[in-house]
Amino acid sequence: MVTVDWSREQWVALADRMLGAVEPWASPRFSRITLPGEAGGYGTDVDGLEGFARTFLLAGFRIAGARGQGVDRLIANYASGIRAGVDPADPDRWVRLDEHPQAKVEAASIALILDMTRPWIWDQLDELTRSRVIEYLAPVVGDETYPQTNWVWFRLVVQTFLRSVGGPWSATDIAADLARHDSFARGGGWSSDGDERAFDHYVGWALHVYPVLWARMQGASDLADGRTASDVAALDRYLLDAVALVGADGAPLFQGRSLVYRFAAAAPFWAGVLAGVSSTDAGTLRRAASAVVEYFGAHGVPDADGLLTLGWHGAWPVLAQSYSGPASPYWAAKGLLGIALPADHPVWKAAGQPLPIERGDDMRVIDAAGWVVSGTHADGVVRVVNHGTDHALADAVTADSPLYARMGYSTATTPLLDPRAWREPVEQSVVLVDEQGRSTHRTAMRILDARIDVESSGDRIGVAGSVTRAHWMHFDDGQVGHGSGLVGEPTFAADIITWSIVRGEWEVRCVYVSNPSSGICTDYLKVRLGGWALAADAADIITGGGAAAVSAGPLHSVIQALGRPADTAVIEHPDASPLGARSFVPTVASALAVGEWTLTALALRGTTGPVPDAQLIDERPSVSVTWPDGARTVTDLSHPHDRECVTEASPVTGNPPSGSGAIAKEQHT
Repeated sequence: MVTVDWSREQWVALADRMLGAVEPWASPRFSRITLPGEAGGYGTDVDGLEGFARTFLLAGFRIAGARGQGVDRLIANYASGIRAGVDPADPDRWVRLDEHPQAKVEAASIALILDMTRPWIWDQLDELTRSRVIEYLAPVVGDETYPQTNWVWFRLVVQTFLRSVGGPWSATDIAADLARHDSFARGGGWSSDGDERAFDHYVGWALHVYPVLWARMQGASDLADGRTASDVAALDRYLLDAVALVGADGAPLFQGRSLVYRFAAAAPFWAGVLAGVSSTDAGTLRRAASAVVEYFGAHGVPDADGLLTLGWHGAWPVLAQSYSGPASPYWAAKGLLGIALPADHPVWKAAGQPLPIERGDDMRVIDAAGWVVSGTHADGVVRVVNHGTDHALADAVTADSPLYARMGYSTATTPLLDPRAWREPVEQSVVLVDEQGRSTHRTAMRILDARIDVESSGDRIGVAGSVTRAHWMHFDDGQVGHGSGLVGEPTFAADIITWSIVRGEWEVRCVYVSNPSSGICTDYLKVRLGGWALAADAADIITGGGAAAVSAGPLHSVIQALGRPADTAVIEHPDASPLGARSFVPTVASALAVGEWTLTALALRGTTGPVPDAQLIDERPSVSVTWPDGARTVTDLSHPHDRECVTEASPVTGNPPSGSGAIAKEQHT
């Protein structure tokens, strides 16, 4: 567990180490920083620009926090790089925005830091270089090719800077981008990264960080039209959840794409300090940021040479997207945003406060994402049970993305990420398995509910449910996963309704299968549930008696069939996780019984012990659970918020047996 709260001197020392480590890899005039390693999918020209722009973020935070004092070498190096980067005759000039889309991303970092360090870099540049910078950035104006995701902020930041230095800009573009950002809001301070149900770290390190930094740019107040207070209020609410998604060891939730950015996950905590949020004190925010950075430091990040690699702890290129280059991980610089705050800022003297997981067990619902969050103080692990996130549109029919569509994520485990995992859900899944061993997928599921039930004893029980038209996929060739699930031709199998009843480290998973597709023979189908995947070089495995368990280090992954005969197995995937050479998933599988409930208990825990017992007690349905400590709860799986879903086949509601039908395309009124 985290025992120290970093001082500003420690933060600065890390920044200086990282900046010093990249300097030998710079081009002669410092316009490109091309780090060692295999070239990214966009080529070395883009890699070099990425290396400059992303380390310029860190250099800019360092310069601003020092108020330009004692950082002459940084100022000189990066000012030289800007002169060369925008010089069309320089052999190491930057890739232009109209030459490659990735330049649009990097241009935002350059513009942001030119604004933040204005007195020490921009104001000192010669007029020719300034005019060339404006010319370099100008293609953003009127460019309608920006993806409608967090990328809208790249155009916003660049145009705001251009406006402040007398360059071209478009009020129409800025208004459109702000409106598009607002359209991502899903409540409770959470936003989706675009129209898909994409809830991940981009919510924090992009969709909340950029509004805060943008509001501090010169001239942004003229464009904000009073929106800053609402942006800060959304961040304020988001941070109440974000601090609860950090494990006691500082590990961030391992979920979503671009995880090679590592401690960029600390960025929204610093954004909260900059914005002066009211609900989470500065000491807690600084501690959360410290915990995340210290977690990676304890696992050898940066490496012995002071560099960031493509991976999580050490290098593990599987975690990167195909286009990622050796400098891509340097978006991690956002996690060091705090060094932009000078030494006399009150945050550095604020009393550090424990994180929610350090204060005790934590149970909450993140409604926008369809998540039940359960953090347990005894082992320091935060778990998310997922019924609403899949990185897909609501009417999509694709394969499940391991990074988004699994039923559980945690701060101590990873989903399986080898090529096989993108085609066959195993861990944290409920699937139908056919005679050939093919597993169904659940994207796009429809959430039924996500709530906390408070027992008369004060016990808090997390309850969430979803329904899907489960389908096998015949995959299109030549696909590479970048976040969303793979695409292909689906074969629909049946409706699967799944409810999760969560208490502490335990979940009772309740599954109901109905409405098999015509032509599907159910006689040979099995319902298989996968537990938490543990990664290690070796593990202790126990199977039998309707249960399967894996132990690796201090963690235990357990799954137990309740009340129905089941086969048990532990499925192994080699090189599927950055946490270990082999990944082990305990599973239970039983013959498909259409129209009947299957109950299963599963846990990720730091100790061994008894398993909950559960049974269906009526047809509402309700489930009675006797937990390992003897507490008994009764959970109603029907609820007044069920909405009938009109589909291409028949209606589905959350209440079987009358609510059995197909999920194909939702129509909301």
